[in-house]
Amino acid sequence: MSAPRRRTFLAAATGASAALWLSAGPARAATGTDRRAARILAGIRTPRFPRRTVPITDHGAVGDGLHDCTSAIRAAIDACAAAGGGRVVVPPGDWLTGAVHLRDRIDLHLEQGATLRFRQDPTAYLPAVYTRYEGTECVNYSPFVYAYGCRTVALTGRGVLEGQADAEHWWNWTKGVDGGPSPESPDKQQLLAWAEAGVPVEERVFGEGHHLRPNMVQFYRCRDVLIEDVTVRDSPMWNIHPVLCTNVTVRGVTVDSPNGPNNDGCDPESCAYVLIQDCVFDTGDDCIAFKAGKNADGRRVDVPMAHALVERCEMRDGHGGVTIGSETTGGVHDIVARDCRMSSPDLDRAIRIKSNPVRGGHVRDVLCDGIEVGQVGEVVVEVALNYERIDSGPYYPDVRGIQVRNLTAQSGPRAWTLLGNDANPVRDVRFTDCRFDGMTGPNEVVDVEGLVLTRVTVNGQEATA
Repeated sequence: MSAPRRRTFLAAATGASAALWLSAGPARAATGTDRRAARILAGIRTPRFPRRTVPITDHGAVGDGLHDCTSAIRAAIDACAAAGGGRVVVPPGDWLTGAVHLRDRIDLHLEQGATLRFRQDPTAYLPAVYTRYEGTECVNYSPFVYAYGCRTVALTGRGVLEGQADAEHWWNWTKGVDGGPSPESPDKQQLLAWAEAGVPVEERVFGEGHHLRPNMVQFYRCRDVLIEDVTVRDSPMWNIHPVLCTNVTVRGVTVDSPNGPNNDGCDPESCAYVLIQDCVFDTGDDCIAFKAGKNADGRRVDVPMAHALVERCEMRDGHGGVTIGSETTGGVHDIVARDCRMSSPDLDRAIRIKSNPVRGGHVRDVLCDGIEVGQVGEVVVEVALNYERIDSGPYYPDVRGIQVRNLTAQSGPRAWTLLGNDANPVRDVRFTDCRFDGMTGPNEVVDVEGLVLTRVTVNGQEATA
């Protein structure tokens, strides 16, 4: 990252809501991107917790990787909550556990050298809880770390969440065995059918005997959320999934889960005021994906994903670096990504927007600024409204107001692929001060209105719309 774009945000260091920053280069006036980031940061505050610590060892936890610590961790959380909240401490050691449910004013803190090792037995995540599976609400296996309806809640520390998913546990539910049918597919179809029919969520019960994989970390209908410094590995599917939350900070997190199916890094869904900062993503699917519910259930809930800032993150393997969709039904708007680095032959796309005429919703006011891309496997910037090869339907997505500024890319097949629908084009896409080098194939532009290229080069040649 070039020196003039390197910044230290005082808001991140102090928890202040103002976007004050010190430039590592010469002083300059705030840009439009800075002003947009400041407006988003004004709605985000790091939650604070009482100065109380409760070690899980005080409640019988044994960190030898063999003893089941689920009850001890639950007892520590309950005791801390009953006393008014504070920090529940997981000290160095290997702590085997099932589902961990947080409560108001609880910071689950994993000290450096601590590993929460989640059991591979699905029954460790029962009873089933109210959750979302790929944008549709249901009752299913508990996420490994779960909070519902909590106020002021955190997962912090330099320890590790080890999901232990592998080809024989969780991942085989979607891939099947030896190329056989996916056990997950019938349950997914049933869930979507129930949603289309308007079956109440409480009656959409899965869990034991079914094969819908849980997320690793899910905070549902929570307010004032912090996830900081932890490393997350080998999730059954999506790693970090805030849903219907307000004021969310994900900072300094490492997601190391490149081998599993649908192993998205961080998927904020139908949230407001989200900061994702200084994180590293190496995933089996999208690194970051902003979502807003899916199809009929997304229209029922009808809550957008809005006001999010991604900055100073690194993306390695993944289907997309910064992604919006494919669950766009409730709408996604006011998203800013700046000063991020992305590179891998297994990173398919750097910037990705995906939807289709069944999902619907809107995507607008998206700004990517100062993105440094090394290598991508397919295309640097993709907007595709034919996701899953669906190009017609009753709910055309409204996608407009996409800006890409100060992006550099070193190699890849294409600089951009922009695919609208003939009945509903993508509108108002602007590239400014971008340089795409080492591109080996032609760009694709279909059903796009208002494509503007300003000081954009592809392989050293000025590009025209």
